[in-house]
Amino acid sequence: MKIRQFQVDAFAERVFEGNPAAVCPLNHWLEDNLLQSIAEENNLSETAFFVPSEKVYELRWFIPVTEVDLCAHATLAAYLKSLVTPGSASPLRHAAVICSYKGMAFA
Repeated sequence: MKIRQFQVDAFAERVFEGNPAAVCPLNHWLEDNLLQSIAEENNLSETAFFVPSEKVYELRWFIPVTEVDLCAHATLAAYLKSLVTPGSASPLRHAAVICSYKGMAFA
């Protein structure tokens, strides 16, 4: 199984600054234990997974040891990826921040 994954620095104007989060766009939800294993392997403060639904994305957040109810910087990182992923569904709602992705600043 191949899963695309991106590391995004939220609250940053360039790479290696801000608050890093892993972002994994998915076509459908995977088993909870697999999502948890991916987050544990990433070993970042948060890993965000998102799945397109009819008009918006469904979003879940994991830290290396458990799923969490909410994570601001991982939400913003996922929002950035939803904007720059070709063919993506409508962006996540209610998020705006300067994030850095692959050395390019987005506002």
